[in-house]
Amino acid sequence: SEKMKRRQSSKTQKQPLQVHYKNQTDLSSWQKGGRIDPEKSVQNNQSPNNQKNDSKQDSLEQALSYFEKVQDHVSLKKNNVNNVLQKHLTTVESIALQRGLPPEGFDVLLNVALSGKLADTVNTRLLKSLIPASVIPETSVVSSVSWFCVGKCSGNIQLLFLRWLITMFDFIDHKEQLHALYGFFFSFLQDEKMCPYVCHLLYLLTRKESVKPFRIRRLLDLQVKMGMQSHLQALLSLYKLFCPELVTITLPGKMKTFFKNSDGPWKAAINAVRRRKHENFPVSQPLFLGTAQPRSRKRKWNTQLVIPASSTNKNNLKDDKEKNHVDLYSTNESFPVEQLQTFSQLLQNICHLEFPSQMGSVLTNPLLLHYMNCIKDESIYLRLYYWMGQTLQEECTWCVADNNQYEEEFKDFLETVYKTECFLQEGFSSCEEFLYKSLPLWDGFCCRSQILRLVSWIPLSSFSEMKSHLYDPLAQLFFTSSLYFKCSVLESLKQLLQNWLNWHVINLDSESDSQFHSLNTTLSGLVNVVAELIHFVGWISTVALRLENNSTFLLYFILDFYETVCDVYLRYSLPLLIMPPAGVFYPALLSMDSVSLNQLCYIMYRYRTNLVAAKENELSKKKILQFKFSSQTYQEYNQYIIAMVGCLWTSSAFQKDVHPQGLQMNDELLKKTTVQEFKTSFNIVYHPAMMGYAILFLQQAWPDDTAFNFSLIK
Repeated sequence: SEKMKRRQSSKTQKQPLQVHYKNQTDLSSWQKGGRIDPEKSVQNNQSPNNQKNDSKQDSLEQALSYFEKVQDHVSLKKNNVNNVLQKHLTTVESIALQRGLPPEGFDVLLNVALSGKLADTVNTRLLKSLIPASVIPETSVVSSVSWFCVGKCSGNIQLLFLRWLITMFDFIDHKEQLHALYGFFFSFLQDEKMCPYVCHLLYLLTRKESVKPFRIRRLLDLQVKMGMQSHLQALLSLYKLFCPELVTITLPGKMKTFFKNSDGPWKAAINAVRRRKHENFPVSQPLFLGTAQPRSRKRKWNTQLVIPASSTNKNNLKDDKEKNHVDLYSTNESFPVEQLQTFSQLLQNICHLEFPSQMGSVLTNPLLLHYMNCIKDESIYLRLYYWMGQTLQEECTWCVADNNQYEEEFKDFLETVYKTECFLQEGFSSCEEFLYKSLPLWDGFCCRSQILRLVSWIPLSSFSEMKSHLYDPLAQLFFTSSLYFKCSVLESLKQLLQNWLNWHVINLDSESDSQFHSLNTTLSGLVNVVAELIHFVGWISTVALRLENNSTFLLYFILDFYETVCDVYLRYSLPLLIMPPAGVFYPALLSMDSVSLNQLCYIMYRYRTNLVAAKENELSKKKILQFKFSSQTYQEYNQYIIAMVGCLWTSSAFQKDVHPQGLQMNDELLKKTTVQEFKTSFNIVYHPAMMGYAILFLQQAWPDDTAFNFSLIK
């Protein structure tokens, strides 16, 4: 104990606060891959209120010196001591909330808060004020954990410390010594109050070598004792991904929210400090919290989109290269990702990469995304899904009232997630869960483009789940929103259909694909889900055309969707063909826009090509077909073709259209329209969409004839 105090005192004396700001400058520069002169950086970022800052600096040093020298239990009943204690405690709290605490302050404050020298009310206030200005030294955390062994602090203080440690996990500069304490933290699982937070911490610390049979047995015993607790399932799920042969029980396959929010009082404080820091030093923002994004204010995603120096630092890297000449490519140890710079390094170290604890940094690193594409490591996906699910849930701007001011940052984050899904060519289940929870509360305006893009990457799931969580809330917004929103939704659903079909083509011959089995999607299940999506789009399209008075702009997006639908059989090898509803076909056939009519003709041509190919395969009987198109599909197609040919070519649509919602009308009713040549009014010459082309043809063929005799066109 005396050695520890002397070492702390020596460290405090040797490292004044200004030095640490310079070191943090170097760290931020190294993270961005650049070089910054520390002295010049500090000089350029001097505040105009230097005297005021110096006064606060002195006050903080006095407060840290006071808390470091506290020897015995201090009673708040003594007035003279109480005044001094209250003064220094207020100083720490105010400076922490205003600009965050420097790294050397954590060693002192953590030790005094967990040593039991002060009352729990004071210790609680100290722990709640531990807001970092840059990083938290790992040695400070390890030193504070050692107080758990002597039983000086109460259970409530231990619980609050664990919550703080989970919240600040991303700010700890290194993790190796914490990993060495894995077994120590594991021993606290027996405490029912601490168990959820210990599981959360272990989830963040777990590596493959952490999974041991005795730990699995212990978790199973706890599950029998406590029941199916989500935090125990989380840790067991991670263990099973690392060592499936050791965890033989069946666990829920779908991702859920495993842990309660541990941010407590610190999240709002961190955001406030970040905003204040950004206002005072907008140029030097990268110095704050070790992030390389000057405009960032929110912690959850912005600090995690930059790979941290979590396992090594700049000086160690330099020493390794210059003094020891270590060959980073040939080492058998874990390769930290902050050293990963080139694709060749990725190939050389692909078998022993050590992913960062901040899984958010994976989203913006193409090399790590390549790794995820090549190496199907389910533990990485599970950790990424957990982090992403927590972030989306807590930072959604329309689900949490206080987040309205961060809409632009939330847009950027959603855009990053979408780009990652495009890169990996698969949707995240955590995004799916977020959409299902947030869409009923969404106004259709906030982050519209980003949300609809994420909808296009929703993974395959059962229709009943999609109907209640996606189709129903989306339909309510669709019918009550603008024309532009309706078109955006249709475009998103078209992309969703294409992504599902592409997934089917890619996995058609790879039955061993883990995602195929995890979705438990048979071919019949896929056909049913795709068919329901097509029927849903057909329904909302029919209603939308009525609401928008058959808008040409809207019709373009509807027909664009059916250009994909009509080629599902031949292009995507999916035994499914669904005709557009009459509420879409006839408005397109009678449209006054030639582009819409041309689209419809092309779609009907591709339907015929697919139906003929399906019939030929069925008649050849080379193999037993699992699916056959029903006669109703052929019958509906023939009805549409009769109507189309009757309109455009034979001028007999009003007599021969046999579709229940078709154009068939008797002559007496047609005569009441007072249209003289009603039979030919929709053929290829007189059709409203084609009239302009007919006039142009007459002008070119008979330039002197101004009567426009359309009967000349045969």
